[in-house]
Amino acid sequence: MNCGQALTRARKTLEECGIDNSSLEAEILLRHILGISRAVLLSGLEKELSSTQSEKLANLIERRKWGEPSAYITGHREFYGLDFKVDRRVLIPRPETELLVEKALEYSRKYKVSKVADIGTGSGCIAISIASKLPAIKIYAIDVSLPALEAAEENCIALNLKKRIEFLWGDLLKPLPEPVDMIIANLPYVRKTEVNSEFEPAQALNGGEDGLDTIRNLVPQITGKLKPRGIVLLEIGMGQADAVTTILHNVFPKCEIEIDKDLAGIERIVSLRLTS
Repeated sequence: MNCGQALTRARKTLEECGIDNSSLEAEILLRHILGISRAVLLSGLEKELSSTQSEKLANLIERRKWGEPSAYITGHREFYGLDFKVDRRVLIPRPETELLVEKALEYSRKYKVSKVADIGTGSGCIAISIASKLPAIKIYAIDVSLPALEAAEENCIALNLKKRIEFLWGDLLKPLPEPVDMIIANLPYVRKTEVNSEFEPAQALNGGEDGLDTIRNLVPQITGKLKPRGIVLLEIGMGQADAVTTILHNVFPKCEIEIDKDLAGIERIVSLRLTS
C-alpha cells in the first residue's frame, strides 16, 4: 500500500465514523508516522509504506476513531505559527484563541504595556506566543494546575523563551506579585452540562452552570492587580458577551468595553480598558 492509498483508506474510515475534516486528520496521522512535512508527503504519494508503518497508522486511526484528539495522539499542535507539545495535562489550543493573542499584540503596540499576566495559561500557548513577538515585555503565566504549569514550562524551554516568562502556581490572580498593564484570560467557559472531558482535563473546560463561574471569580480580583488605564482581555463562549459585559461593568462602572468576533462570526473576545 502506498501513501496515497493509505490516505484514502484512512480518510474513508474517519469519515464513516463522523470525524470532521477527515482528510486533514488522516494526513496529520500519516505524516506523524512518517515524520515528514506536508509538502514531502504530497510529492511522494506513490511511496510504499512498510508493514510496520501500515500497522502503526492503523493503530492511530483506531485511536482517533474512538474520539482521542489527533493532537494528543501526535503530541503536537500548531498555534500562532509555533509548535506546542500537548498531552492530557492541558487543553488543546484552539484556532479561535489566536484572536486573543492578536488583540493582546494590538493593545500592546497601541498603549504602553510592559507587564502582562496570562491567567489559566495551560500549555502556555498565549504567553509564549506573545513573548515570541514582544521581546521587551515581562510576562507572568499562572495556572492552578501544577501539571499544566509543567507542560507550559516545557514548551517555553523548547521554544527558547524560558527567560521571558515567569510561571506561578495558584488560583487566578492571587499569585500575581505586582500590578500589570494587561491581564489576559482564557478561562473555562463551557457550561457544565456541555463538558465532554473524556480526554481533555475537565478543570480547563467546566465553567459551571452557565459557563461563567470562573470569570465571576476572576473579575473582583482584578482590582489592585491592574495598573491605571490597564487592559483586560477575556475569551468567551457563544452567547456570553452580554453577561460578561455586565459582570465587568458591575465592578468597573467607568471603563471602555469592546467585543470582537472570531472568523465564524461568534462574539469571542471581550476587551476592557480602564479609563483612569
